Amino acid sequence: MDACTSSPLRAPAEQVYAEQLIRLQEQDRSPRPEGWKLSPRAVRSFILGDPELAVSRKFYGDDALIDRCIVTLMSNRGLLLVGEPGTAKSMLSELLTAAISGYSGCTIQGTAGLTEDQVKYSWNYALLLAEGPSPRALVPGPMHQAMREGVICRFEELTRVQPEIQDCLISLLSDKVLTIPELEGEQSHLFATHGFNVLATANLRDRGVHEMSSALKRRFNFETVRSINDRRLEAQLVREQTRALLKHAQVDVVLETDIIELLVTAFNDLRYGTTEEGTVIERPAAVLSSAEAVAVGYAASLDAHYFGDGVVGGEHIARQLIGTVLKDNPDDGKKLRHYFDVVVRQRAIKDAQWRRVMNARSELDR
Repeated sequence: MDACTSSPLRAPAEQVYAEQLIRLQEQDRSPRPEGWKLSPRAVRSFILGDPELAVSRKFYGDDALIDRCIVTLMSNRGLLLVGEPGTAKSMLSELLTAAISGYSGCTIQGTAGLTEDQVKYSWNYALLLAEGPSPRALVPGPMHQAMREGVICRFEELTRVQPEIQDCLISLLSDKVLTIPELEGEQSHLFATHGFNVLATANLRDRGVHEMSSALKRRFNFETVRSINDRRLEAQLVREQTRALLKHAQVDVVLETDIIELLVTAFNDLRYGTTEEGTVIERPAAVLSSAEAVAVGYAASLDAHYFGDGVVGGEHIARQLIGTVLKDNPDDGKKLRHYFDVVVRQRAIKDAQWRRVMNARSELDR
């Protein structure tokens, strides 16, 4: 296959759901803030679903959280989504940005090595040497682009960047102006266009990496994205997300309902440290989010497709679950062995799929 014509491994939300966004825009009669592609009501429908318009639900969790996020993005404050890893913070930020701005690619990935010019702007040094500082020589960064075009700038993992990079956001969020001292006159100031805002994410486990200053915190409204605590909703999420991934990969495997229930049950047991039967177990340190559950379901399906008979069984789930739990902390191996010996062994007596999970226990000792 020609690499130039092959489909992208992962398309942005505004492309994946282009038809749904068009339908919502065509039917949107509600008032919309200046610079927004959709009204707040339509943005909510895009994320939480609208059966009448054949718009799928994309976020499973607290519906009121979505309303608060939308209201914040209409205000003068930025929005900071915080939560444990794998709680769909990045996905939610992408969905909100795609619906509001029509483009989610104006993104800054926070790392320890991020520099201010990567956030604001840099220079084409060939033109800079030939002509001196000029708008033609300026290379816009994501923040410059977002302010100029009136779109939302996504800032991933805000607490992982150096404090001086965090501090450069203060004036941008307060005054909505980016200063370019190398240029003269009116060109030295870029005033944000209507529709501009900053939507950031931060990992609760990394909160201590670079604590945000009080001044920067005041420029954001904080919203916590929590894990799904409804097993029915989590099972629905795993089913739909896994189905979409398998369809994109052109793999003809279906996760049966009993296997999805087994997967979600195991994740809930290990995530909360208590089983449905009332057995208390030690919780592993590994992240066991809904996103990880989807990843396990997808990997188990690929395992069954390429190395088995195409039917996903308990052993496929078990192999991928073991890899997920053991990737962070070696001590989690003892906790997982205890889970197999105490919980899985009892369930295996009555259930054939849990018996297949138990048969994979030997892989823990390799």
